[in-house]
Amino acid sequence: MRINFLTKISLFLIYLLPFFSIAQNVGYKWTITSSKISAGEFELNFTTEGVKGWQLYAPNQIIEGVKMAELVFSDSSFQMLDNFEATGKITNVSSKIFEGLIVKIYENKTLWKVRINVKGEVPASLQGVLNFYYGNQESFNSGTPFHFSVPLEGGIIPKLKIKISSIDINNPINNCGDDATSDKSLLVVFLLGLFGGILALLTPCVFPMIPVTVTFFTKKSHNKSAAVSNAIFYGLFIFLIYIAITLPFHLANEAINPEIFNNISTNVWLNLLFFVIFVLFAFSFFGYFEIGLPAYFANKLDAKSGLGNIGGIFFMAATLAIVSFSCTGPILGTLLVGVANQGAWPLTIGAAGFGLALALPFALFALFPNWLHSLPKSGGWMTSIKVVLGFIELALAIKFFSNADLVQQWGLLKREVFIGLWIVIGVLIVIYLLGKLKFPHSEKVEKFSFSRIVFILFFSALTIYLIPGLTNTKWAELKLISGFPPPRSNYSIYKKEKIDKKIIEPFKNNYEAALEVAKRENKPLLIDFTGWACVNCRRMEEKVWSDAEVENLMRNKFVIVSLYVDDRVKLPITEQTIFNSAAGQIKSIVTEGDKWAAFQIENFGAASQPQYVIISSDEKLLVKPKFYTPNVNDFSKWLRCGLEVFEKNKK
Repeated sequence: MRINFLTKISLFLIYLLPFFSIAQNVGYKWTITSSKISAGEFELNFTTEGVKGWQLYAPNQIIEGVKMAELVFSDSSFQMLDNFEATGKITNVSSKIFEGLIVKIYENKTLWKVRINVKGEVPASLQGVLNFYYGNQESFNSGTPFHFSVPLEGGIIPKLKIKISSIDINNPINNCGDDATSDKSLLVVFLLGLFGGILALLTPCVFPMIPVTVTFFTKKSHNKSAAVSNAIFYGLFIFLIYIAITLPFHLANEAINPEIFNNISTNVWLNLLFFVIFVLFAFSFFGYFEIGLPAYFANKLDAKSGLGNIGGIFFMAATLAIVSFSCTGPILGTLLVGVANQGAWPLTIGAAGFGLALALPFALFALFPNWLHSLPKSGGWMTSIKVVLGFIELALAIKFFSNADLVQQWGLLKREVFIGLWIVIGVLIVIYLLGKLKFPHSEKVEKFSFSRIVFILFFSALTIYLIPGLTNTKWAELKLISGFPPPRSNYSIYKKEKIDKKIIEPFKNNYEAALEVAKRENKPLLIDFTGWACVNCRRMEEKVWSDAEVENLMRNKFVIVSLYVDDRVKLPITEQTIFNSAAGQIKSIVTEGDKWAAFQIENFGAASQPQYVIISSDEKLLVKPKFYTPNVNDFSKWLRCGLEVFEKNKK
């Protein structure tokens, strides 16, 4: 079984998709106005001047099953009452694209009218998207969707408080706290990339290439010095190629809002897509099929490798990157997806570590060719590594499905179900390493090497460690993997009152109610910016919040509110609106997550989670915010600092 061309390309670029989704059209500009017809009924007017040389497909026609114009509203309370009413000069043409089918098009200015109805209370504005198509006799294109927000006469103005004027992130009363986020440090990301590259190096797609390539350079060059320099250039180009893969992230980062990287890790459909992709990666590693880039690309580049000198060496490096993709792609993709929510630079640093691990052996073995004799021969041990990596890909696929499940609150993958699936995977790995489970290309295990025994013991121990996670005892916390499974506090098959440990229960997505209690009880308000799919948030709750001192401070000295920036619950229609940020960006506020993400950015200058903020009941920033802090003492010290500032300044 082989995957088709389009799927191969998709798998190679999957982690770039969110950034390339910002489509570009040839320049269709739309304006929109609205007028009230009667109570709850309005007319929308969409106007465009057209684009010279292009044809806009008229609305109210379906071609090849596709509507040529469609309105999508932010809420089901809005409904179209009839079809579009279009004005302007319409032309019937025989389309070459659609094999002579007569289609209706506009080439100049046109106005599209449509009547809509609003069920229930009427909001101050209507948000939606107009999808349309354009083309000519040579092409058929989807226009950039027109995202609009238009005022509705007599609508209820939302009481939305995003920016709090009394909060000054640059001037807290006390400077204890963090100045910046504390996600994975760049050094940690680099080391993760380096480790991923070493794993890829041990796969059958890459490992056999080391002696072959180095020997090729040594024999082809006229002297040892030339062989060494050629091999070093070869390794350098491999390194640079993997860095170049991340450049689109930097270009996209200039044109998108600061939440985009966080949205990668919380978007439901993207997580489900990654789930499917990682399952495909797993079965590819199991040997059921190969995922590779088209042979056409490899052949083209390989032909260029004969150019000689620097150009030929570059094309040889590019050829290696492509032909080894079936082994390196899943590992690199796993790494990049894992840090994508932190921004463009961690992606580049991770890819640099990955590329360095692949490139370094070629340069080193060229410098010291005698080392080649000490390399182990390629063989069945490489297949075993691929299969084990396949099982790890399955475990990661479950995590992505869990992210989607948590964000949507489907309840399909409760904590114990998640852990149970990981236990099954652990058991299968052990059975495979024992030689009792076969996959395509698997060889019979004649004897157990020392490394195989070590891996059997490791995965056996890990699987046994997971088993208490199925229970409702104090051993179920599994702190070594905290953050990966869903939280015990609110996503367990066991009822809260039956869980053996008291759990802090903050206000959820209700800032106003929490602030009111803080005023009434004369306590500081601790804001917890979190997310359903936030791994580090769960680690903080399970490892740090559970500490006796921290738990006592948070429970008794603070009022706590957790604001979920990835919550997909829609706001009431009268609270949905458009917000103009301080950075000049227009943000659509439709869901609870939209509201709290904007609230966090505007007031506290961050788009990553967790972020903890302590304010007074009159909404003054007491100390600098705190980010991911796995050290209990550091977090406790920060809480005490905030409490001391509050006590000194309370009225």
